[in-house]
Parts: sequence; C-alpha cells; structure tokens
Amino acid sequence: MRFSPLARARSSVVSTFGGLPTGFWWLWTAQLVNRACGFVMPLLAFYITDELHRTAAFAGTVVAVIGFGSLVAGPFGGILADRLGHKPTLVGAQCATAVGMVALAYARSPWALLLAAFAVGVVNNATRPAHNALIAEVTPPEVQARAYSLNFWAINIGYSVAMLSVGLVSVTGYTALFWLNGATFLIGALLIAARVPGRAETPAPAVAPDGEGFGSVLRDRSFVAFVAAEFLVLTILMQSESGLPIAMGRDGFSPSAFGQVAALNGILIAAVQLPLTQLYKRFPESWALAGSSALIGVGYSVLLFGHSSWFYGASIVVWTLGEIGNTPTSFAVVARMSPDHMRGRYQGLFQVAWTGSAVVAPLFGGWVIDTWGSSPLWIASLVLTAVAAAAQLGIGSRLTHRAAAALPADGTPPPKSAAETAHSGTPTDRRDEPAE
Repeated sequence: MRFSPLARARSSVVSTFGGLPTGFWWLWTAQLVNRACGFVMPLLAFYITDELHRTAAFAGTVVAVIGFGSLVAGPFGGILADRLGHKPTLVGAQCATAVGMVALAYARSPWALLLAAFAVGVVNNATRPAHNALIAEVTPPEVQARAYSLNFWAINIGYSVAMLSVGLVSVTGYTALFWLNGATFLIGALLIAARVPGRAETPAPAVAPDGEGFGSVLRDRSFVAFVAAEFLVLTILMQSESGLPIAMGRDGFSPSAFGQVAALNGILIAAVQLPLTQLYKRFPESWALAGSSALIGVGYSVLLFGHSSWFYGASIVVWTLGEIGNTPTSFAVVARMSPDHMRGRYQGLFQVAWTGSAVVAPLFGGWVIDTWGSSPLWIASLVLTAVAAAAQLGIGSRLTHRAAAALPADGTPPPKSAAETAHSGTPTDRRDEPAE
C-alpha cells in the first residue's frame, strides 16, 4: 500500500510531536523562552571588559566562578527537587535566577560581581535537575526519549535565536538585556506554575523512610559508572568551546571565521535532530548512546587529516551528529535508572558530569595543545570516547540482566516496595492527558 508524500509527512509529524502530554509542551515552551533570551551568559565577559572596564583576567575569573556555582548546583538542586518536589523547586529556582540576573546587572565592585556570579551559577543550574526530573514526571516512559530530544531541540533553537539577537546590546545597552533575561526566567516560572501539573502527593523528605539519601545514589555503581562515562564524552564534546577555537587560532583563522564554522553546530541540530532521533530510536538505548559517543570522537579525529576550513566544517558536522544522539538519550537513560522518589538526586549527580566537564575541558584541551599540539588532543578524543562507548555498552548489558533478574518466572513485574508505593503516584497524578 502506497502513501502520498503528504500522508507520509503527516505521519512523520505525528510520530515526532504527537502523544506527548500538554504539561510537557508548557515545559518545552518555558525552556524555549528562557534560551531565546539567554543573552547574559554569552556576553558576560564582553560586559565586564567593555562596559565595566575590568581586565580580561578578572572577566575569566567571574565566568569561572559561575562554573563553580554550577558544580554546587547539581547535587544541591537534586536534593531540593526530591525534598520539595520537582515543580516547586523549578519554579523557585527560576524566580531566584530572575532576581540574580538583575542583581548582577548592578554589581560593580569585584566582590559584588563575584558573589552575584556565584549566586547566579547556583540558582540557574539548580533549575536543571528539577527540569529534567519534571520531564520524566509528566511523560510516560515510552515517550521520554522523544521528550528529552524535543527539549534538546528547544535549547538549541533558543540558543541560536539568542546568538542572532545579541546585537540588541548596541541599541538597548547591557542593563536592559540583564532585565530581559531575568524577565524571561520569571515568565517561564509563571508558565510552569500555572500550566504544568505537579504530583498530588507530599514530596519525598530529604532522607527517604528506608534511610536512602544522596549516598544511596553514590552506591549505585552502575549509575556512577554511567556518569563517569558521560563525563569523558562531555569533556571531549566541550572541546568545541576550548580546544577547537585554540586550534583554529593556531592555524590562522580569525574569531569571525571560527564563529561561522561553529554555527554549523546549531544549524545542523535545528535541521536534522528530529528525523535523526527517529533513526536512533530504532536501536537499544545503550547502542545509541555508545554509537553516538564514538561518533563524537570520530568527528574530532577528522582534524588529524587536515586543517583547512573544510576539515573543520566536516569535523563539526560529524561530532554534531553524535551530540544529537548522545544528549537526549543520556537524559532518558538517567530517567529510567532513577527511582521515582529520587529522580532529583540522580539528575543532580548527572548534572555534575556536565558542569564538571565544562571546568575540566578547557584545562585539558589547553594543556594538551600547549604541551604537544592539537593532533594529540584529537587522538585522545578518539581514544577516550571509544573507552566511554565500551563502558556504556557494558553498563547497558548489566542493566538488562538486572532487570531480567528482577522479574518473577512468569514475567510479571514485581510488586512495588513500600518506598516506591509511598512516593509514586497514579498515572493521573504524574501527568495530564496527552495533547490533542
């Protein structure tokens, strides 16, 4: 039976966007709004040097302080999300970020700038464990991978809009952009508070009744190994913001040339992420994760064969295809590995892989290039992502065996434990009806 192109297109749209709860789409909208007006972080170093006339070294210190705040925010935000609930934590953290953005706009002394930057790093990144846990809370397990993929798409569309709009600073000035960025966080918080359903039951306490706490996450060896493997992958992926521009500078490219080539990343994600996600869904999650991790390393290894703009462009295309598979899949895996009442803590520990790699990646890339040149960095990228991919396959196999061992002989799911019963709601508690 043949289908017309229109019918096939409609089927593709339904398979990509259909069947997701309305609560998810409000989360998605809030994410898009926040990212589309995310001017402050990319322009912060320019603001400190150009507007405040501080040194480049001090500007780098302020940006690094935000990174250290982000490191604190992962576990802190995860614990709060499990204690207070994912939705209240997300709404509160977004409101606090709005206040922090405005406070940062009026900080002038070095200590005021450093304190405001650290506070923004903490509260802004405290939203992420709660946001990712709330996606899992409002979506059925069978569509969570697609939900995280669409969330990643919103992040990149919003980032592209923000980067295209930074020229507004020449019209409005920096202070207005701080206010606008803060206002979008407040708008996002109001949307989530009003439109996203939360759990009806009382949120889990800081320490669960059976003695579980953040330590129990650290005792989950499979999950800790998964986070470590993703940390390796992300350290290589984030060479796009450290090793790659340094290497291009050494090869004689200007900052504008780097920007033009690097723009391929956002363009490609916006153009092909959704159809490519359908391709990745045909494979087991561990295979998709391992394959995409390896592809990131392969992408950087393209630079072993040449240093022209064509090779740099080809490199970005290849590792972006890996990024498209890796990022949403990894968040879906975290959602599957975490117990309902500890989703915030699990997402918080996973956030450490992101913030930690953001700190380590520039140190690692810069040190390797400064000591041995760029080629050893690309070789290390290939090796480390291959090691991570092998670990991800092993973790996937271990989890499959563990899930099979947990089933009784007749294949029916085991009854819930007391903790699971106490902290998991009915389907109508956890999500609203799918959107029409």
